[in-house]
Amino acid sequence: MVELDKIATEQRNPNTMNIDTMSTLDMVRLINQEDHRVADAVGQVSDKIAQAVDLIADRLSKGGRLIYCGAGTSGRLGVLDAVECPPTYSTDPEMVQALMAGGYGAIFKAVEGAEDSEELGAEDMKRIGFCRKDVLVGIAASGRTPYVMGCMEYARAAGAATVAVTCCPGGELDRYADIGIAPAPGPEVVTGSTRMKSGTAQKMVLNMLSTGAMIKLGKVYSNLMVDVKPSNEKLIRRCVTIVCAAAQCTEEEATHALSQCDYHPKVAIVMVLRHVDAAQAHRLLEQAGGRIAKVLEGA
Repeated sequence: MVELDKIATEQRNPNTMNIDTMSTLDMVRLINQEDHRVADAVGQVSDKIAQAVDLIADRLSKGGRLIYCGAGTSGRLGVLDAVECPPTYSTDPEMVQALMAGGYGAIFKAVEGAEDSEELGAEDMKRIGFCRKDVLVGIAASGRTPYVMGCMEYARAAGAATVAVTCCPGGELDRYADIGIAPAPGPEVVTGSTRMKSGTAQKMVLNMLSTGAMIKLGKVYSNLMVDVKPSNEKLIRRCVTIVCAAAQCTEEEATHALSQCDYHPKVAIVMVLRHVDAAQAHRLLEQAGGRIAKVLEGA
């Protein structure tokens, strides 16, 4: 039997006891007031997040994968972060993946009971061929979801690195993790509705994990997403503006360079700044580990 009174995310919020009798405006203001606590809570665990970013970047740079796992809201947040990496950073879809208790269908409709099976977690890990060079990020607001613990146990048995993202400091999941990240945003506005403050805190942490790792891998120059995949009209236009901003060139120069390198902003930037063709730009980037700043050192 789960003892809810011992789980931080299940406590009642004394500030919202009368939310059901408030005016709509007061209700909305109170929810917003509670949300302000989230960023501060995440800030309190910045050191742990930084450690995890370095760990993930190291594994990815050596050919490993970043795998998220979770159930319910936590699982969906992992899916959201994973699917955004290919269009944003042109990563291989295999590099960042997410496992969801109950499978693909559970993203759209709750699969009751799926989160209660450690065995299902282990089976999903085996199915994707998880190995010691990968890194697993287990996401569970309560810090005790069995599906996630099953995934974490599998990862530890494989000798892989593990990170826990919860909202319950000292939760059960921490004992499976090399790094435990546990912002504590406090009780939810609606008791136990962890899609609210806890979900927001987890999303902020995942944003930093994936973005930080991609920056470390050279997929950002200055603050520009120079590895963006031009998969639609908006992103094609963004490629042009990125090259213009990074290379301080005209749109005509940016468009010409992009047309010579399959609209890869990183390559186009090097072409313009180093006055080389696409093949030479590719070689320079390869020698610099994909980092534009390193290519430009001493240029």
